Amino acid sequence: MNRRAAGWMYIPLLLWAAFVIAPIWWMVVTSLKDLMAVTNGPTFLPFIDFQPTLSAWHDAFLGDQTVWLPLRNSLIIGIISTTLAVILGTLAAYGLARYRLKAGPMRNNDIMFWIISQSMMPPIVTALAFFFLFKQFHLLDTQLGMILVYMVFNLPLVVWFMHSFINQVPIALEEAAVIDGCSRLQVLSRVVLPVAVPGLVATWLLAFSFAWNEFLFAVILTFNKATTLPVLIQAQQTERGTAWWAISSIGLVSIVPMIVFAIILQRRIVTGLLGGSER
Repeated sequence: MNRRAAGWMYIPLLLWAAFVIAPIWWMVVTSLKDLMAVTNGPTFLPFIDFQPTLSAWHDAFLGDQTVWLPLRNSLIIGIISTTLAVILGTLAAYGLARYRLKAGPMRNNDIMFWIISQSMMPPIVTALAFFFLFKQFHLLDTQLGMILVYMVFNLPLVVWFMHSFINQVPIALEEAAVIDGCSRLQVLSRVVLPVAVPGLVATWLLAFSFAWNEFLFAVILTFNKATTLPVLIQAQQTERGTAWWAISSIGLVSIVPMIVFAIILQRRIVTGLLGGSER
């Protein structure tokens, strides 16, 4: 392939990069504006089109309504609920993939369909029920309550994905481990999971993204102590109008953890692909 042909291949990549970066750049620029700069029309170059200010960032980290509490709540709720969902969902997926189960007239495929069907129901259908249930057990506006909700709603997704990944692991590897004296739990922890690391990490990231960005249950079941970042962003819509500069600064803060987790866990995906079965 000559250089000219190779150069044409980069054009779609550059266009896609511009398409992805443009909204982020818009958020960065807007977070450096004040009310006058926002209402004066679209401007995109600090110090050229407008005079930047750090007032939105000051309010986000040092003002009356800072990001610290919602950020901490989002991290704690998201990480714990996702990890619990992945642990329980992986155990359930392994049982459905390797054992013949029976629940009345239901068999493995029926059970799998019933599990994934729980994700088809609109969350708003159960929101009121969760509200009264949490009120009865004093779980409203608590991290524990939100962890339980997000864990429950991520479980069907985790079971569905991990069932597919576990089915791709050769049974011969497990049979060899059993012959060597491993128990079923040891087979799962020492053979299946190391081979399925890419799927495990991808499933964790996907489930975490749902918990991180979830808004409906957070706005209904939390008020003050357990509010998350999506609720804080929504709170910037006031009677005086929309504080776009505040939304942009808080939105940029909310992007950072997802990027960090993706970069860190990306290495685990590569490691699992290259040498998971050698452990």
